[in-house]
Amino acid sequence: ASYYEEAGALRDMIQNHLLQLLCLVAMEPPYSLDPNVVRNAKMEVLRCLRPITAKDVDKFTVRAQYTEGNVHGTAVPGYRREKGVKPDSTTETYVAVKCFVENWRWSGVPFYLRTGKALPLRASEVAVQFKEIPQILFNAGGHTPQAPNVLALKIQPEEGLTLRIVSRVPGTRAQTHPVEMDFKYGEVFGRPSPEAYERLLLDVMAGNASRFMRRDAVEASWAWITQILEAWEKSGQRWLPEYQAGTWGPVEADRLIQNDGRTWRVL
Repeated sequence: ASYYEEAGALRDMIQNHLLQLLCLVAMEPPYSLDPNVVRNAKMEVLRCLRPITAKDVDKFTVRAQYTEGNVHGTAVPGYRREKGVKPDSTTETYVAVKCFVENWRWSGVPFYLRTGKALPLRASEVAVQFKEIPQILFNAGGHTPQAPNVLALKIQPEEGLTLRIVSRVPGTRAQTHPVEMDFKYGEVFGRPSPEAYERLLLDVMAGNASRFMRRDAVEASWAWITQILEAWEKSGQRWLPEYQAGTWGPVEADRLIQNDGRTWRVL
């Protein structure tokens, strides 16, 4: 808690981990796996991130702290009661961000990032929700609610992917129903993938820098989140929204995405 009190979720997770995932999803395909080619492609994404200024920070970000609750059967004290935490701390343990990559490919497409402590599950995934098509012939009557197609890239605890699509229901009526296809690395290959730091240490010994952030990318990511930090500081907010330990975050984060007609995925 003493480390987290000085950092917070935005610095600890968004600046490096989640922005790196955003770059991997949004970057243009590199023409080779040369480290500089890959890192140039990532850097282009960071250059195109729309700044979140003071006038937009309440619209595009939510920060919160967890209160007393229960996680996996273990009682968890509220963050402000943790050892090393100030009783009036405004350090965020949860962040949700809506951001935009302003380039030709992603113009107008929102990216939603969220991370938090004391959540029900330790999990990481990237979910790509496909745009709905103008007309679905197999549901012309509109009797079946349509769920969008989603590709979920699962990072932990089980590495793999899930593709949710809409399938036509067998029979004489033109009806559709969502179905899922699952792939897990451990089930197919009989062994888990190497731990993240195993691969990084091997890359260090091999001189492969493609998985490491270059200085310009580090500076760009810090410049982007610093605007958010400064806007939060100027707001003078002394009490943050709260969420009970063992839940998925504050209601304010739900509203952030529900305002766009969407919901967070259930993990």
